[in-house]
Amino acid sequence: MFLDRYVTQISSLEAALVDAHRRLAAGADDEALHDLRITVRRIRSLIAPLRSLPANRPLRETAAEVGRLTTPTRDLEVLIAELQQRGLSSQADARLARLRVEYQHIIAAPELIRLVVQLQHWPAAFRASAPGRDSRKLKRIIRKALARQVDKLHAALDDAEFDRHQLRILVKRTRYLTDAFPQLSPLSPAATRSLKKVQAALGNWHDHFQWLLRSQQEPDLQVLEPTWSNAAEQELAEAEALLRRLAKALPRHKKKRSGKKGKQRR
Repeated sequence: MFLDRYVTQISSLEAALVDAHRRLAAGADDEALHDLRITVRRIRSLIAPLRSLPANRPLRETAAEVGRLTTPTRDLEVLIAELQQRGLSSQADARLARLRVEYQHIIAAPELIRLVVQLQHWPAAFRASAPGRDSRKLKRIIRKALARQVDKLHAALDDAEFDRHQLRILVKRTRYLTDAFPQLSPLSPAATRSLKKVQAALGNWHDHFQWLLRSQQEPDLQVLEPTWSNAAEQELAEAEALLRRLAKALPRHKKKRSGKKGKQRR
């Protein structure tokens, strides 16, 4: 039954979270933090359609806290990898000590402990709710959430002035939400592939944009400003072309009945 699979899928992420945390604490590999963040992202995507459900609120809020906690450290990891790839070992090495300190902060973070505990308590709390007892109701809620998310993305794509940083976030959320529920996703295989390409292009552009901002505060990065600036320009141009294709590939749902609400939101 869909309901049982849904609960099992979220519950199983506890083991993945604990394993990633253990690897990070042991310094076992370079992918531990990345895997931890992927696990947290999956938790957030799976419960996103039921964000207003009281049973989901503690888990949702703590998962968001862990996401915010780990983002700067992941950004630093990616920057160090870029510097190493460019052969700038002195700049990379200068940031490794800070990275290790940030790892220790994450390892000891109470937010992570809370998240594990809440994953343990979540199944019983969710099954006591109305969607937690009705598989058809749960599917209906998720389908509506998926349709709303795709509609939001469509509206953004139709607006040439929509901020590209905000659009990147919207693309990312849409991709992760539809990936979490492939059987219920309204996207065709072509639209799914297009969405992933757009996310990758906007992600690459965003990385270079952020590094350029960072170079204004960290002089030892300024040697890469011309390279990063050219890369950002090319990647944004590529993303714009991919966005036009995505707009054609996405399904369009029925317009909202109330025109007044639509005007108020705009």
